[in-house]
Amino acid sequence: MEMLTEYLAKGFITMLSISMPCVLTAAAIGLIVGIIQAVTQVQEQTIAAAPKIFAVFLVIIIGGLGFIKLLTNLFNEGAAIAFNGISKSDTYVLPSDYYRYTKPFDDEMKRDMNMPGAKEIMRNPGKVPYIDRQHKIKYDTAPKAPMPKANFVETNKILGR
Repeated sequence: MEMLTEYLAKGFITMLSISMPCVLTAAAIGLIVGIIQAVTQVQEQTIAAAPKIFAVFLVIIIGGLGFIKLLTNLFNEGAAIAFNGISKSDTYVLPSDYYRYTKPFDDEMKRDMNMPGAKEIMRNPGKVPYIDRQHKIKYDTAPKAPMPKANFVETNKILGR
């Protein structure tokens, strides 16, 4: 379990190391533009957006290969943990003959077989079970209103479907 917790911590560190340069650059540009706006008394909110976008774009281009290497290393370490660490640990893996001595879902199968119609479905696999005519729900006409509109059943009767 500590191996997975350590990997999760490395994932958070990787996430922070990729996102922090972009966030800090955007904050610094916002501070600089805010100081310039305060000095010049130009209080337009959209002025700061273009320099922030441009600066963050430059940070992503400059640090892109480093970001990709960080993510690749994290992925490779995760794959190594998944295929080499966890699969060989007895605490995470069931023994290969686990289902030989147990019957998974056995109780559910017995319970479901006692439902009405389940045995008929099992005897005729692949056939869709239809509702008997006597169990079919009866639909009444739509309630009358000043401008009555036919419901779904009435519309089908009118159209002859």
